[in-house]
Amino acid sequence: MARNLFARQVMTVGVEPVFFVGAVAMFVGISVVVQLAFWTDQAGQSQLLGPLLVAVVARELGPILTNIIVLVRSSSAMASELGVLKVNGEIDALEAQGYDPFAHLVMPRVLGMAVSAFCLTIVFILVAFASGYLFGAWLGKSSRDAWFFTNTVLRALHPEDIVSILIKSVLPALFTSASCCIGGLGVRSVVNIPRATQWSLTRSIVGLFVISTTVSILTFL
Repeated sequence: MARNLFARQVMTVGVEPVFFVGAVAMFVGISVVVQLAFWTDQAGQSQLLGPLLVAVVARELGPILTNIIVLVRSSSAMASELGVLKVNGEIDALEAQGYDPFAHLVMPRVLGMAVSAFCLTIVFILVAFASGYLFGAWLGKSSRDAWFFTNTVLRALHPEDIVSILIKSVLPALFTSASCCIGGLGVRSVVNIPRATQWSLTRSIVGLFVISTTVSILTFL
């Protein structure tokens, strides 16, 4: 039961929105990567391209925008689904059968969203870099070849950047899913489900930016 729910969660949260995440990443790549590549070339500071791309796209925009997409698509559904199960007495029925609701309903959702958010963040970053470079090369705004661009980004990517990306993508997803599960399981009647869903979404958005800001500050300390 728990494995099936985990697989369904990964499919719903991590696989179904891949094309949408890719589309958003493509527009970010076209608007941000192209401009950074163009202006660093114009200023004769091409050595700054890698650090700027890693800082702006990989470390900040990628995890934040991906988590926004994930929580907007999934947080309300998760809270309302658990709320309905709670109101209908299915949670009590599981406990009566000897199942632990936390292990069979909460953990698969929490872990599924965390894994999905991390994978989607990687997809976002790769698509943003690739689309930005390809569009810039097509417009003739970048005088550098693909190998130089890739090498510049990889050399600018340090271990602390990888840790930052991991934390910024996984921790907000864990907070979002846990908040939604708590909100859904705390429902006492059907009329409270919309309110619980709304508060879960609000807490998730606030938590996302608090976590992201905190990690960014700690990265530079």
